[in-house]
Amino acid sequence: METLAVVFEEPGRLSLRLLDLVSMTPDDVRVAMRWSGISTGTEKLLYTGHMPPFPGLGYPLVPGYEGVGEVVEAGASSGRAVGDLVYVPGSRGFAGARGLFGGQAAQVVAPGAKVIPLDAAVGERGTLLALAATAHHMLGDAPAAHPERLPGLIVGHGALGRLLARLVLLYGGAPPVVWEVNPVRQGGADGYAVVHPDADATRGYRTICDVSGADGILDALIPRLAPGGEVVLGGFYAHPVRFDFPPAFLREARLRVAAQWHPADLAAVARLANDGRLPLDGLITHRAPAARAPDAYATAFGDPQCVKMILDWRSAA
Repeated sequence: METLAVVFEEPGRLSLRLLDLVSMTPDDVRVAMRWSGISTGTEKLLYTGHMPPFPGLGYPLVPGYEGVGEVVEAGASSGRAVGDLVYVPGSRGFAGARGLFGGQAAQVVAPGAKVIPLDAAVGERGTLLALAATAHHMLGDAPAAHPERLPGLIVGHGALGRLLARLVLLYGGAPPVVWEVNPVRQGGADGYAVVHPDADATRGYRTICDVSGADGILDALIPRLAPGGEVVLGGFYAHPVRFDFPPAFLREARLRVAAQWHPADLAAVARLANDGRLPLDGLITHRAPAARAPDAYATAFGDPQCVKMILDWRSAA
């Protein structure tokens, strides 16, 4: 079976073309994609060719791990049923292109155990689950049990920073302060403050989460820590991360790198989204039909007003 897919042919070159789906196994489902989100982190690195090498990386490739679609075929041992609305964190791939991560296509084949059932009311907002799971992972283990450890300062007010702030509030933390240098992104807060770093004189933050990936950010953050405080690095840092040692020494600062979300994080935010406790409104700012994928990617990667871009695959299925 053929499907239309976004293909990164090589760094800097994107196409929209037909590919053959891999064959299903009894454990798999075939999903007709409705919407998929464009990642300005992982996908941008893959598109520009700046993704550090890892096993399986190569071109041409089909990116994408933020899909929502309907199960249209279910293997006997997949655990899913035809008609289920599911979040799709990627696929098993295609013939003729690598599936890294394989979600930007009109139809995908994926293990039934990997897709996450969604309430119909979640709809297109389900494309935000990977970002929400990433934010959840940054909070560490059992965030509801230790609200005093939740971040008091978040750096960056894109989609990830906004989800992080919402989770802090949901888990009972004090309203965080969010730093944002771009005036375009300083709006959209609900229950917390967004300020330019120069307008925040606070010292003594117990936990600071950075999702900006900005060069030299640690030298701006470590002096704001309380003694024994922690900086959590949740952005992606294209250059070596360095910091002046004396301020870190004086505070006995701790550094933690939050990498990819774990399945438990994805399951947790799916439960919160399905029952309405985690609000996902106001984060999808741009939408485009899949046929306009090249323009959509340019907007997602280059327009600061674009918090989140999603592709609509319903007319391409």
